[in-house]
Amino acid sequence: MLIPMQIRLDPSWKRELKTEFEKPYFAELRAFVRDAYGVRTVYPPPSEIFHALDACPFDTVEVVILGQDPYHGPKQANGLSFSVHEGLRIPPSLQNIFKEINSDLSIKTNPSGDLDRWAKQGVLLLNATLTVEGGRPGSHQRHGWEAFTDAIVNALSEKREHLVFLLWGAYAQQKGEVIDRAKHLVLTSPHPSPFSADRGFFGCRHFSKTNTYLKEHGKKEIDWR
Repeated sequence: MLIPMQIRLDPSWKRELKTEFEKPYFAELRAFVRDAYGVRTVYPPPSEIFHALDACPFDTVEVVILGQDPYHGPKQANGLSFSVHEGLRIPPSLQNIFKEINSDLSIKTNPSGDLDRWAKQGVLLLNATLTVEGGRPGSHQRHGWEAFTDAIVNALSEKREHLVFLLWGAYAQQKGEVIDRAKHLVLTSPHPSPFSADRGFFGCRHFSKTNTYLKEHGKKEIDWR
């Protein structure tokens, strides 16, 4: 267990990441996160730290969308990159993701910002850092989470075939350098943030390209609505 609270993690990931849980860096990370939750406001709630993995077992992953940090505002983060809890205002980057989906596929997306509907179809919505202190973006970076999520990307690259990795922005692209391009489709673009979406995220057509690739390899297309 990461901290002395209820943690949900699909057994397939426990198997794949067993050696990571046993490494010295993870013991230090565990202590850091446990102490942070004890004295500060930290997001997401402890039960949702591993939500991305629990909602999308290792053998069901078909698409990976890499984010950086959980949202650091009250009640926003739910353990899935770019996703927020049901009923909350949709953040600007996710609004732009929905705009690109609508344009690319000529469909209208569900107005909810909760992306569990994607995770259940095999979309792993993985942040590089799985926890953050409220109001302090990046506060839990460089404490071990990056090594842990690197191991996730490595495992998927090495042990699975014909996955689609969507790498938006320089940070995600750097983290994805280890992905085997001979086995997987890697699509890159600027980040969907309002500061960069106009520089190539809009018009990237990653969602139709993803579905075309999945279909070509005998897989079910993602319903991006």
